Parts: sequence; C-alpha cells; structure tokens
Amino acid sequence: MIEQYVLDLQEVDETQVAVVGGKGAHLGGLTRIEGIRVPSGFCVTTDAFRRVMAQAPSIGDLLDQLSRLHPDDGESIRTLGAQTRRAVEETPVPGDVAAAITGAHARFGEQAAYAVRSSATAEDLPTASFAGQQDTYLNVVGPAAVLQHVSRCWASLFTERAVTYRQRNGIDHRTVLMAVVVQRMVFPHAAGVLFTADPVTGNRTIATVDAGFGLGEALVSGLVNPDVFTVRQGEVVARTIAAKQSAVHALPAGGTQEVAIDSQQQEQAALTDAQAVRLVQLGRRIEAHFGRPQDIEWCLVDDVFHIVQSRPITTLFPIPDSGDQENHVYVSVGHGQMMTDPMKPLGLSMWRLTAMVPMHEAGGRLFVDVTRRLASPASRAGLLDAVGRGDPLIRDALETVLDRDDFVPSLPDAGPGRTPAGTAPAPIETDPAIVTELIERSKVSIASLERDIRTKRGPALFDFLLEAVEEHKRVLSDPLSIQAIMAGMDATWWLNDKLQEWLGEKNAADTLTLSAPDNVTSEMGLALLDVADVIRPYPEVVEFLQGVEDEGFLDELAKLAGGTEAREAIEAYLDRYGMRCVGEIDITRPRWRERPTTLVPVILDNVRNFEPGAAERRFEQGRQKARKKEQDVLSRLRALPDGDRKAHETKRMIDRVRTFIGYREYPKYGIVSRYFVYKQALLAEAERLVQGKVLPEKEDIFYLTFQELHDVVRSNQVDGRLIQQRKDAFRSYHALTPPRVLTSDGEAVTGAYRRDDVPDGALIGLAVSAGTIEGRARVILDMADADLEAGDILVTTFTDPSWSPLFVGIAGLVTEVGGLMTHGAVIAREYGLPAVVGVEQATRLIRDGQRIRVHGTGGYVEIMP
Repeated sequence: MIEQYVLDLQEVDETQVAVVGGKGAHLGGLTRIEGIRVPSGFCVTTDAFRRVMAQAPSIGDLLDQLSRLHPDDGESIRTLGAQTRRAVEETPVPGDVAAAITGAHARFGEQAAYAVRSSATAEDLPTASFAGQQDTYLNVVGPAAVLQHVSRCWASLFTERAVTYRQRNGIDHRTVLMAVVVQRMVFPHAAGVLFTADPVTGNRTIATVDAGFGLGEALVSGLVNPDVFTVRQGEVVARTIAAKQSAVHALPAGGTQEVAIDSQQQEQAALTDAQAVRLVQLGRRIEAHFGRPQDIEWCLVDDVFHIVQSRPITTLFPIPDSGDQENHVYVSVGHGQMMTDPMKPLGLSMWRLTAMVPMHEAGGRLFVDVTRRLASPASRAGLLDAVGRGDPLIRDALETVLDRDDFVPSLPDAGPGRTPAGTAPAPIETDPAIVTELIERSKVSIASLERDIRTKRGPALFDFLLEAVEEHKRVLSDPLSIQAIMAGMDATWWLNDKLQEWLGEKNAADTLTLSAPDNVTSEMGLALLDVADVIRPYPEVVEFLQGVEDEGFLDELAKLAGGTEAREAIEAYLDRYGMRCVGEIDITRPRWRERPTTLVPVILDNVRNFEPGAAERRFEQGRQKARKKEQDVLSRLRALPDGDRKAHETKRMIDRVRTFIGYREYPKYGIVSRYFVYKQALLAEAERLVQGKVLPEKEDIFYLTFQELHDVVRSNQVDGRLIQQRKDAFRSYHALTPPRVLTSDGEAVTGAYRRDDVPDGALIGLAVSAGTIEGRARVILDMADADLEAGDILVTTFTDPSWSPLFVGIAGLVTEVGGLMTHGAVIAREYGLPAVVGVEQATRLIRDGQRIRVHGTGGYVEIMP
C-alpha cells in the first residue's frame, strides 16, 4: 500500500477518521455541506505519524510503561508523558514526509498564517469527544514553523490529560494515532462556540451560542466570559451580554497575544440577534449532515461565518426512538428497579420481552412512555400519586413537564365501562395461606421450566423460550399476586398516614414491619450469617478465604480442616440464592453461582463482626420490637376520642401489613430465578457456537438481542462488526447519567424535593426507614469491595436485593437512587436500619470515612465536622 502523507481537506470526509483523525474527518465533511464556509487547508495523515513513531527511540518501551499506570497516578503519568513527548519531538521528520508537508504548505500560500491542530483517531467521535485533550497552535507563519508545530501536535498525543483520558476510557495508547490539520487562519471580528442542543438540559430544540471578540481562544481558555444567546425555533429567547475586558488577537510575525478591549466596546454584543439566529440555522444544517447534535467552533469575518470545527456533543443522553414526531415523556425503568447502570443488548431485549408494559431503549437503559397516562386527567392523578409515593423526584419532574404549555396533549378521561389504567385491584382477605400458596405456585412453575428446558437445543430452544416468556408474564400478572403486593403496600401507607394524623408519629410502619415473615430478600442476608457461623470455628478456612481470587476456590476448600463443612454451607447458600447478583435485571450480569468470590468479603465481614447465632437473634429481636411497637400504638390510640375504633382499624392494618409486606420481595426473586435458567441455556448454545467457530467467545452473545441471537443460531453466521460496535457503544454508555424523566426533545428533567424543613448544608433525600444514626460513611460502589465494621453506614449509588447480605452488618443506609417501596428501602425497614434514599450525588458529596448522621425519619443526611 502506498503511503499518503498529505490530503487536502476537500479530499476527505467523516468516513476517514483512521486516516486524518476525528477533527480532520469532520472538517472534510463540513466542506461538503452546501452553504458552510470552512477555511482551506490540508491534513497530515496518520501514515506520517506512523513513520515518525517507528523512528522515535525507545517509544515502544515508554508506551508499555504508560499502559501499566493507574489513571489516578498523576505524577507517573506526568513524568512518562513528558519523556514520550520529548522522544517524539526530538525525532527528525523523515525527508519525504517533510517534503509532502512543505509542498502542500506552498500550494496554500507560504506567507499565509495557519492554524496547526491535532486530530487524533479517537477524538470527535460519537462516543468520546476527547475535546481539548491534544494541542492547537494558532497563527503559525512559515514552513519551518509549520513543521515544528506538526511535531508538537504529534507529541501532544501524550500530554497528561490525553493519557489520563485514554486510561479512564479503556483505550489502548497504541491504537490511537495522530493526524494534524493545517488550516488557513481567519482573523475574525468575533468567534465562539455553538451547541445545537442545550448542553445542560439536553433539550434538542434549544441552541446556545457563546460569543466573544477576536479569536475563539479567549473563550475556550476561559479568559473572558462570553455573551450567551439562547435560540429556539428561529428566535433568540434569552441573551446575556458579558463585560468582555480582553480578547486574543493574532500578531503580525506569528503567534497570538491577549489585548485589552476598549471600555466603550466591552459591553457591546459580539453578535446581533439576527447573526445568532443565522448561525444556528447553519448549525442545524451541520447537525443534519452528521446526524446528531454538534459542538461547533465558528469565526465571524465581514458578516460571514466560517466553521473551524464541529464535534458531536457526547454528554447528551440519547432519546428513545418513538417512530413519530409527537411529544413524548419517558420515565426511567432503572430508577424503579434499582439498576441505573447500562445494560447489554441481550439484557435489554430479555427484560423488554418479559416486561408487562412496552419499554423503550436509549443509552443502554430502559424507559416507559407515560405520555398517554399524563394526557388524561384521571390517569394522570393516579400516575403522579403512585410515582410520588415511591420517588418524589420523579413526580416533581413530571409536574415540571406538565407545567410547560401544551407539551403534553390533553385527552378525555376513560368513558363509561372503561377501566382507567392503574386502577387498584380488589382487596383480599388477610390470610397467610395466600402467601404460602403464591410462593408454592412460583416454585412449581420454575421447577417445570428447569425440567422442560433441559432437552431444548438450537432453534427449538428459542421457540421454547418464547413460550416460557408467556408463562413468565402469566406468573407476574397473576391477579392474586398483584392483590397481595398491593395489600402490603396499601397497609403500609395507611399506617403511616393515619398514625401521623392520630398520634403525630412519622413512618410508624417502619418499626411495625420489622422481621415480617416470608421476606426472601431479608432471609438471604440472615442466611449468610449462618454460613459465617459454619466457617468461624475453622481458622485455616478463614485464612484461606482472605486470599481467594480464583472462582474455583470451592474445590480447594476440601483440602482444609473444616473445609468440607464450609463448602457445603456455601454451596447450599448458592443453591438457594446463587441466581442473584448486582444489577440482576440484566441477564448478562455474572451471577453469584458464576462468580462466588463476590460473596467472600461479606462472609469474612460476618465472621469478624458477629457472634454465633446472630441471624436467629436478630430476627427475633426485630419481631419483639415490632410487637412492642404494636402494643404501644394500640394503647395510645385507645386513649384517644373514638379510640377503640381507631385501635381496631389499626390492628387490622398491622396484621395485614405483616401478612403481605414480606411477599413484596418474592416476585423479583422468581423473575431472577427464571432468568438464570434462561441464561444457562443460552450460554450452552453460545458454547456450541464457539466450538463451531461462529463466535470467538461465549460472552459475545451478550451484545446481540434475543432475536439476533436466534438468527445466528439458525444461520450459523454472525456480523462481527456489529458485535464490536455494540461493545464500543456499551463502554461509552457508562459515562452517561440516566435521567429519571426524559422528553422527546431530549431534555433530562431531574426534579427537586422543594423542602425547607432541613438544616442548612444537609443532603436531602427520601425518608424510607425511620431512626437516626451517626457513624463512619463507607462509600462502596461494588459489593465485592465491601470491608465493613460494626456501626458503619453504607453509602452507594443503588441497592438491589443482592446487596441485602451487607445490610446485616451496617448501621444505616444512604443511596442516590431509590423509593419508598424499592428493595433497599424494604430491607432497611426489615432490619431496622435508618435509611435515606434518592440523595443526588451522595457518593460524590460524601467522602469515604467521613462521619455522617442519617435522619431516616426526616429524610436528610448531615455531614459531621
């Protein structure tokens, strides 16, 4: 292949990132859009960079050392990065490369001034912008200076910020190449940045223009505050004109200089409204060409806009595809399911396949379209009430959208004979036999699934799974099951509302539900205490577990004194709960049965922090505390006017809540049990595909949807590029924060608590489990990193049922995500842990090791001095 060291901008387009880097490819694409002016110039290609790198001494060894550094090791990255840059800059530019660059420079004008700008192959991409990671040099004059600054751009691939960015994003330094854009300078009256979507809210109908005098460097470097124009539907709807005290101008001999702006001009607008609107119109053309919102750098010369860069805005959360142009309002599924991490394609498609309502995917997360329910006054009230009880932030976000004129259309209420969506099921008797029957039904259904799936292979497996999904949904929609769940939740709300009204006591149900029967999730946490009891007497086993890293450790236990007993205890636990894991709604996540090392730190914490028999004692203490609370409440009620009636009604509701609230956790256990059966069958199919050389590795199936995997099994053919694209996209989704509420305009609406009853500086959340506790905060993002002492307070992003084994060893709970009836809240109440959930950015605002006070009754957290 003939190496090509230089290409004119007009010879390239956005498909040639590998040749001219992200910036060069986008600039080439811009030259092809009608009406868009781009300063002329050329690209020094990645072939030239490869030539230089091949000749740079010791570069391979330096890259090896860089790749081994942790992204937080700033000092080592700084030192090694500087060595690498020196190695590149001190390498002479090969003669043929230099000739190609100076020849192109001569074609565009040797005496002209140029901007010399880095253009890496991993920048300005839809999934990683790399904005500002490499260097740009302005007003470079003369061939020698251009060559020198091209070398500097090559070297800037190894600045501290660029190396750290790649390390954090899992990008191999060797896979990123550097091209360089050499572009004729324009000397503007004004310059700045245009975002074709609001970069803060994500609203795609709003564009913002930042503008200042002189070169755009003054704005990009933060030297001056810009004028800001907000443009919507061809009209400036807001503007802020800043006092611009300085600007960056080009010097005649090359380089730039900061200059003061005349005092009379400082508060003049850098653009007129008409110019701002015209610029946004150009931006919409660019956005349409590239197919996504853009971050655009522009210059204004003689009332003509020149575009000098355009890159995707990578921080925007994607919008679900509705297939129409109507307005839509979406509510996050992950916030209700305690799993806001991105899901892989197979996980997304399986959850959608088994869900009871239609779901939409965006950014690796799932959303439910609630537009129609918001549009009808009757269903709107029910929806707002339901989500408000669970997560006040979602309710507030929905009300914020409803306050916008005409965004949600109005529809008539359901007519006579039609049952409105969300209507409560009919009540049932307070009978523990109902829960026993429901649990037995679930066990029978799962046992049938396990038996029948064993013989299914190939396409027949997928036909069987589609039938199994129907059974799955039938079990979930069992009217008796729904009635039992609602009975427990309604009784909880009744008790909290009435006892606050009658006795002035907040969240009384929290104590009344302690150690409720039939709660499979709280039983799971207590059962791991029993496992610790088996292991504790054997020091050799405890010592062995402290060094465990390999997933096959259970086989090694038999060689130790007490190892057989320890293994049997862990295996029995895995037989009952091994289908669980963090993020378990995603079928692709590794289950405890697949990765039992996840449980080892929790077992060791239990061995260290508890005495034998702790599980039984703890459950009985909770039961006695609930009983004492019941007697106290009923006694106080009887002393009130009409007290006997109030006490009778309250006793009936206490019995009801204790009968049904534990069952609230069982349907999820059933879902996850079925998921593990599905997963084992699909992985067995994947193993056959690997043996048949159709797939390189089993886990590749996680990046296909259920239907796509079905097609692969039927055809024995797979699109490897699609799998790689899905892997890249999944990696990028981790950088996105899913909103609780998202509109079809792309606006992420967060909601607010709107409370004034908390101390200054406190972190506000939702009170879900009563009591106040002060202790050491342990900020834990991965359950496998647990290292807890008695009295610690767990602070994390979210807790699904798999976190419950940690709950037995903590004194309180703070999460960023959660609601009154989500799993973490239910188990916190079961164990009597003061808990506050829905605390925005808790894991950032609270430092690991800080002392905090959790007000589980008041719904806020104080950081102690």
